[in-house]
Amino acid sequence: MTLARLAAALLPVALAGAQAPSLDYEFFKTRVEPIFLFKRPGHARCYVCHSTGTTFRLERLSPGASAWNDEQSRRNFDSVRRLVVPGNPLASRLLTHPLAPEAGGDDFHSGGKHWHSQSDSEWQTLAEWVRGRKAAGQ
Repeated sequence: MTLARLAAALLPVALAGAQAPSLDYEFFKTRVEPIFLFKRPGHARCYVCHSTGTTFRLERLSPGASAWNDEQSRRNFDSVRRLVVPGNPLASRLLTHPLAPEAGGDDFHSGGKHWHSQSDSEWQTLAEWVRGRKAAGQ
């Protein structure tokens, strides 16, 4: 086999391995969305700021609701996935804005730094989603 034919045969395999993972909606709904509603000591919930007045916009909760319905979650998914680079958590604004700069985050997040380490369980959950983790049973 010539080198050109070998390269042509291996190219699809190489490209398939280089494709970014897909973002799983069910993992987002069950594991990521609750992070936006969690109250952290010394900080507002993500939802408080990001349901009004910011470019990253979460859906407003229905009156009396403590979680989003499926239609709202789908719109949240569409909004949030614009802030990530599938397969690369540290290139994803969703993970770098609230992460302390000394842990790999950027300098600015008007809501403060929610995570001081990439080892934080919330940060790890978001990173798993960005890396393509699927919900259980899929």
